[in-house]
Amino acid sequence: MRSPSRSTLPSTAARTLLVLALTAGVSAAVPAAGATGPDTAPSATAPTATAPTAHQAAAKPYMGWSSWSMQSSKYPGLNPTGDYSYLTEANVLKQADAMAAKLKKYGYDYVNLDAGWWRDQSWKPEFDAYGRQTPDPERFPRGMKAVADHVHAKGLKAGIYLPVGLEKEGYGDGRVPIWNTTDCTTADIVYDDLRTTNGWDSSYKIDFSDPCAQKYVDSQARMIADWGYDFLKIDGVGPGSFKSGDNYDNRADIAAWQKAIAATGRPIHLELSWSLDIGHVADWKKYSNGWRIDTDVECYCDTLVSWENSVDDRFDDAAAWSRHGGPGGWNDLDSLDVGNGEMDGLTKAERQSYMTLWAIAKSPLYTGDDLTRLDDYGLSLLTNREVIALNQSSTPPARPVTPADDQQVWAAKNADGSYTVALFNLGDTPAAVTADWTSLGFSGRAAVRDVWSHDDLGSYRDEITKSLPAHGSRLFTVTPHGPAQRTTGYEAEAAGNTLSGNASLADCSACSGGRKAGNLYLGGALTFNDVVVKKPGTYLVKVAYVSGDVRTVQVSANGSGATGHRFPSTGDWGTVETVSLPVTLKAGANTITFDSGTSYAPDIDRIDVPKLS
Repeated sequence: MRSPSRSTLPSTAARTLLVLALTAGVSAAVPAAGATGPDTAPSATAPTATAPTAHQAAAKPYMGWSSWSMQSSKYPGLNPTGDYSYLTEANVLKQADAMAAKLKKYGYDYVNLDAGWWRDQSWKPEFDAYGRQTPDPERFPRGMKAVADHVHAKGLKAGIYLPVGLEKEGYGDGRVPIWNTTDCTTADIVYDDLRTTNGWDSSYKIDFSDPCAQKYVDSQARMIADWGYDFLKIDGVGPGSFKSGDNYDNRADIAAWQKAIAATGRPIHLELSWSLDIGHVADWKKYSNGWRIDTDVECYCDTLVSWENSVDDRFDDAAAWSRHGGPGGWNDLDSLDVGNGEMDGLTKAERQSYMTLWAIAKSPLYTGDDLTRLDDYGLSLLTNREVIALNQSSTPPARPVTPADDQQVWAAKNADGSYTVALFNLGDTPAAVTADWTSLGFSGRAAVRDVWSHDDLGSYRDEITKSLPAHGSRLFTVTPHGPAQRTTGYEAEAAGNTLSGNASLADCSACSGGRKAGNLYLGGALTFNDVVVKKPGTYLVKVAYVSGDVRTVQVSANGSGATGHRFPSTGDWGTVETVSLPVTLKAGANTITFDSGTSYAPDIDRIDVPKLS
C-alpha cells in the first residue's frame, strides 16, 4: 500500500473539521483596498531582473534537509502534541544549527520546510487578505522571514512548500482580491464550476486563460521571495500524484510558477512532487529544477521509513528516469533517512544501500533525519566525500546493466573513462553479486577502488564478485585496462528467427534495425536461431529491449530449462535500453528463446553475444 498524502489530517476530528469547512466553502474576509496580511510584501512593484536559468539554478543535485520525515513519523517524542506537530520554528532552527555545525562543510545547505507551516495543530489553515497561505502564529510566531533570516545567517539556504492550485479555504466566497491588482478576485482565477485539482483534490483548479490567474501566482512568488526563500516545493502536481485527466493537468501552473519566480529577480529552485508522469518529462524539465519520480519514501509508522514501504521500490522506478536527470533538473527519489539508526527503521546494510542508490542515481541528497542526534554510522554515510563527489559529478545517472532481479549491478561511465559500479543484493538472504566487465563494454583487467572504504582493491580480471548481506551493497570505481569487448549482433527481426504465439514484428525508429519483436504476452515467444560461438561456456548476452513498465521474461538456450528475469522499464514504448544476462551456450550453433510464459514480456530489439578470446 502506498503511503498517505501530504494532506492526510492529524486526527479524525481535524479531518471532519476540514471536510465541513470545504463543504461549506469557508470564506476569507474581504479587506479594504490596500490592506496587507502578516508577512506579506507591502510593495506593489516587483523587480524586473531575470532569474538565473534552470541550468544555473540546479547545476548539481541539491543537498540539505527536509522536515516531512519527522513530521509524518509516529516515533516516540517526535510529534508530542499530535500528528504532524513537529513542524515549528524552534525545531526548524535547531535543525539549521545542526546542519551548519555537522553537514555544511560537506555540501548540505538547504533547510526545507514541508507541509503545514500555514496550518494549526488541528490542521486549520491561515490565509492573508489576498488568498495566500500565511504562517500559523503558534508554529511560527515570528513569521517565515525570521526563519529564512536565521537560516541565511548560518550560511545556508531556506526552502518552503505549497500545494498546487488555489486551496479551497483561500477561495472564500470568490470576492477575495488578488494582491497588486485593481479588479481581480479569487472568482476570476478558477473555473466557474469550481473543479478541483492536485493529488488530494484540496484545491480549485486555476484557469490560466484569465490574466488574473498569473497575477495570483505572481503574488505568491513575490511573497516567498520577499521572505527570502531560495527553494520552493510544489506538491500534488499532475499528471502524476496518482491522478490523470484534464482537472489534474498542472503543467500550466508550473509554467506560471517559473514565470513568476523569474519576475521576482530572486533565484528560487523549483521542485515538483510527487510521482510525476514520465510521459510529460519534457515539461518538468522545461519549467522546473527537479521532480519527484515516486511516492513518499516515509512509512507513516513508528520509524521514519521502512525498507519494504518504498525504499526498495526505487530500484524499479529510478531506472526508467535515469536518462532524464542532468544539469538544470534532477530525478528526485525523496528524503534520505540513513542517519538516526533505530529511528530510521533500517539495518546498517539497508542504510548503505539506500545512500548508494540515491548517490549514483544523482538524486538530490536531502535527509529527513534529526540532525541533532545523528549516530556515528549515519554521520559516516552522509559525509563520505567520495560518495558525495559521485553524486555531484557531471557523470550521468547510473542505471541497471543487469535485469531487475534480486541481485543487480548498476553502472555509469565517468568522464575519465572509468565506471561507477554498484552491486546490490535486494534479496532477503545473503547472496553473491558479480559485476562482469562485459556488461560495461570491455574485457580483461581493471583496477577497482572501494568508494565507501576508500580502499584500492587492486586489479581484477573479467569481473568482481562480492558476497553481500540481505539488502546489502558495494560501491566501486572500476578503471579498465583491457580492450573493448567484441560482440556479434543478432537482430530480432532477422528472417531466420522464430516467432511463436502472439509474437509479431513492428516498426521501431529507436531500434538498431528499425524493427523489434513485440506482442510477447501469454505464451508469445521469440527464438534467435543460429547463434554461433566458438567455445562452450556461460556468456553475458546483452539484450536491447523496449518496455514501458517492468516486465518478466523466461530466457532459455537450446530448449533447456528457462530462467526468469525482470527487465527494468525503459520509461516508454519508444526508448531502447540494454541489460546483460548469463546464458550457457555450446560450441557451434545455438538457439536463445525469450518467452513471455503466462505474463507479459518486454519487446526485444536485438542481442549481442561476446566473442571470447
